[in-house]
Amino acid sequence: MRLQGNTTIVTGGGSGFGEGIAKTFAREGANVVVNDLNGASAERVASEIALSGGRAIAVAGDVTKQADWKTLFDAAIEDFGSVQVVVNNAGTTHRNKPVMEVTEAEFDRVYAVNVKSLYWSVEQFVPYFRRQGGGAFINIASTAGVRPRPGLVWYNGSKAAVIIASKALAVELGPDRIRVNCINPVMGETGLLSEFMGMEDTPANRQKFLATIPLGRLSTPQDIANAALYLASDDAEFITGVSLEVDGGRCV
Repeated sequence: MRLQGNTTIVTGGGSGFGEGIAKTFAREGANVVVNDLNGASAERVASEIALSGGRAIAVAGDVTKQADWKTLFDAAIEDFGSVQVVVNNAGTTHRNKPVMEVTEAEFDRVYAVNVKSLYWSVEQFVPYFRRQGGGAFINIASTAGVRPRPGLVWYNGSKAAVIIASKALAVELGPDRIRVNCINPVMGETGLLSEFMGMEDTPANRQKFLATIPLGRLSTPQDIANAALYLASDDAEFITGVSLEVDGGRCV
């Protein structure tokens, strides 16, 4: 098992990519702290991990709030004693639409969830990782931050911020043996798909987007979990500052 004895926090772990990451890490021996704004979803994922023989707890919380990060940290330490990896997966988007139609409230929410959450995760865990002698952050960004689609201007910008922040953190925190990497999924089979598309998810509408992906399909939670597993494992001990595109060739 590649993560035996390690503890990982997964934000947005109650569904989609986060659920895939949480369950994959648990199968590889990690203790998993499943965080989600939807407490019931977090509980479901943690329970399913436990029923499969893994170790997990659920911690409801809002990643845009400093106090909720403190609660998340305290719960992880109380139950598992240490933390080795933080996966910043929680994210949101504004609906695909012309830039002049995006409201201030939508803009603020996208940047709070996608970018400010990283600020709070760093504020909470960097001092701890320094005391511990190292740790790892894996930030889930998006191909939108590299090859943006029209209609998603502020979402694109938020994910570009995640990418460059991850690289800058990797440079600054490297001497502390803290690794920081990010993963760029192409559009995936998650609850946000119709928002990204800006239209109903029908076979005909989906085909318009599949045509832009050389391998001809959307990303899946398991695709992203496999990449995250590598970056969290000892196999990637010399990998930091990487922006790994899991995109079926979309960014080529």
